[in-house]
Amino acid sequence: MRIVDIIDKKKKNHELSKSEIETLLHGYLNGTVPDYQISSFLMAVYFNNMTTDELAHFTITMRDSGDTIFFDNLNSYLVDKHSTGGVGDKVTVVLGPILSTLGMATTKLSGKGLGHTGGTIDKFESIKNFEFSTTKEELMDIAGKTGIGLMGYSDKIVPLDKKIYALRDVTATVDSIPLIASSIMSKKLAIQSNLIILDVKVGDGAFMKTIEEARELSRRMVEIGNVVGRKTIAVLTNMDEPLGFNIGNASEIIEGIEALKGNWATDLKEIVYEIVYLALKYKGEVKTFDEASKKIDKVIESGKALNALKEFIQLSGGNGEIINNYSLLPIPNETLIITSDKEGYVSKIKAEEIGKAAMVIGAGRATKDDIIDHAVGIKLNKKVGDFVRKGEVLAKIYYNNDENILNSKNMVLKSYIIKKEKPKKINNILEIIE
Repeated sequence: MRIVDIIDKKKKNHELSKSEIETLLHGYLNGTVPDYQISSFLMAVYFNNMTTDELAHFTITMRDSGDTIFFDNLNSYLVDKHSTGGVGDKVTVVLGPILSTLGMATTKLSGKGLGHTGGTIDKFESIKNFEFSTTKEELMDIAGKTGIGLMGYSDKIVPLDKKIYALRDVTATVDSIPLIASSIMSKKLAIQSNLIILDVKVGDGAFMKTIEEARELSRRMVEIGNVVGRKTIAVLTNMDEPLGFNIGNASEIIEGIEALKGNWATDLKEIVYEIVYLALKYKGEVKTFDEASKKIDKVIESGKALNALKEFIQLSGGNGEIINNYSLLPIPNETLIITSDKEGYVSKIKAEEIGKAAMVIGAGRATKDDIIDHAVGIKLNKKVGDFVRKGEVLAKIYYNNDENILNSKNMVLKSYIIKKEKPKKINNILEIIE
C-alpha cells in the first residue's frame, strides 16, 4: 500500500493495521516518508483519534525505534513514576529514596524542564558535580547499589518520538490526546518496570487544565500500558496551586530533603504517600493505605530514606553532605519579601502565574536553549486556606539579577486571590484510573 493510501484511510477514519502503521513510521524514521506526509497523518489523527489497537501499535513502533533498557542485576519490584509536570513538583526527589528503602526500585527516564520551572534533572543538577547516568551501564550500576535508577533522555531511546514531536510542534498537533499518550508511554515502555504510575497533574499550573482532559489522557495511557502487558495506573493530582512551598531547583532539593527528615508540606506528603501505597499494594505487600503509611513513617523516622538519597547523590558525583549542609547548594544573592495588601483567606494561588514568576528570574526556561539559574526561586509563606493579615508575608523571591524582579513580584501578587470566606479544603488526590 502506498503511503498516501494509508493517510487517506486514516483521514476517512478507518482503522489502520499494524503493518500500515509500521510502514508509515519506519519510512519516516529512515527518511523515505517526508515531513509533509507525516504532517497530514498527524492532522488526521488529531481530528479522528486512534482506536485502542492503533494506539498500541503506534506506541510500540515508536518504542522499538531505539534502545530499550533491562535491569539484569535488579531483583527488586521496579516502579516507574511519571509526572506530566507541574509547578513545585519535587515528588521524584522524595519518592525514589522511599521506594528503595521499602525493597523496591525506581527505574525511569527523567527530563529537563521547558517552561515554568526545571525538571527532575535540573533539580539534581543544582548539586555541584552531580551527573545523571548517560549510559545503560551507569544506570544499572547506580540502580543496583541504591535502588534509585534515574537517567536523562537519550537520542538513542525512542528517537522517533523526538522527530515526531518536533513536527507536532509546528503543525498545531501538540495537544492531541492520543499523540501525547503515545509520546509518554513509548518512553515508559522503553525501560523495564513492573509497574508504571502516572502522576497526571490537573489544573491551573498543569498542561491538562480540566479534569475531563486529564481523565481522557489518563485513560488512553493506562489503556496502552495494560494492552501491552505493563500494569499502569494514573493518579490525577491537583495543580491549582504549586506543590509544596518551594519553586526553584536548589530550593526544591532542600524541600525534598526536609520531607525525608519528616518535615513535610501537607500536599506533597499526601501525593507521595498515595503513590507509595499503590506501589506496595500492587507488589502485594499491603492491602490498606494505613498499612503503607506506617511502613513509610518507619523508613522516614529511621533515617534510611534520607541515607538512600545521600548515597544516590554521592554515587552520581555530588556531595552527599548537602543533606545536612544546605550551603553546599547554590545560594541566591538577594531576597525580595512580598506582603499582602489585604486581609482574609487565601482562596487560590494561580500555579501557572507563580511558575512564570519563577521562570522570568531564571528558575525555568522560556526556550530550550535558556540557561537555568539553580539558586533562584520562590518560597510561598501562605498556601490555600491560610488566613493572612494585611502586611503579612505572602512569599519571598530569591534572585541574582534584578532585571525581571518587579515583573516577578507583580506575577506573585497577581497569583494570590484573597477572600473573606474560608475556601473548601483542596483534595490533592482527585481520581485514580487503572
